[in-house]
Amino acid sequence: MTTITLKINERSKTGKALKEMIDALAGKSESGVQIVSPYDSKFVEMVKKSAQSKNRTPINAQNVWESL
Repeated sequence: MTTITLKINERSKTGKALKEMIDALAGKSESGVQIVSPYDSKFVEMVKKSAQSKNRTPINAQNVWESL
């Protein structure tokens, strides 16, 4: 089995089309295509939840380590 890593911009027209094509191929069990996420699903949920949250901590860019 060969592993191919693709970076697809899902916001572009071409990226959407390519992703749809790959998803269609992966839907067929005999195709041999397997989509693997490099991230843990719990981590992805945590990041998405924090992105939607309005809680922010201002950090001084001049003294990053001191402001933390």
